[in-house]
Amino acid sequence: MTILRMLGGAALAAALVLPAAAAVPTPKAFVAKAGASDLFEQREARIMSTSSNADVAAFAKKMLDDHTKSTEMVKSAAKADGMTPMAPVLSATQTKDIAALTAAKGKARDTLYVTQQKAAHAEALALMQDYAGNGTAAHLKEAAGKIVPVVQSHIDMLAKMTM
Repeated sequence: MTILRMLGGAALAAALVLPAAAAVPTPKAFVAKAGASDLFEQREARIMSTSSNADVAAFAKKMLDDHTKSTEMVKSAAKADGMTPMAPVLSATQTKDIAALTAAKGKARDTLYVTQQKAAHAEALALMQDYAGNGTAAHLKEAAGKIVPVVQSHIDMLAKMTM
């Protein structure tokens, strides 16, 4: 009797229902995703750095500083791991989000920015935590670990913003 038959339909049902564990990105894919994330943050921050909402403008300026630093950290780590980082490329969603932010005006723009940043930082945190815990390139893994608390501080700042 096979194990599958012994387990019966429960094993088959579990296999069909449970998603496969997400694979840790390769070093090259991690660098690409981290680069796109930083580029997105920087582009949106440039748009929002002149917001009339002082909290939003201050957050945007901090994003420019912090994401410039994290870009340099990842590039340096990639080089230390023997890689040549490619120029980052925004995803289709990131490009669409920047277009929507550019089109929005006033308070609606501020609100959209905060909403987009919450989602972007949640994704960035998951990427950094995953690579810091499970990555295969030592220097990139170390850089991701150092970036995690910075991204978490951004999430904490966003949670305190009122629109």
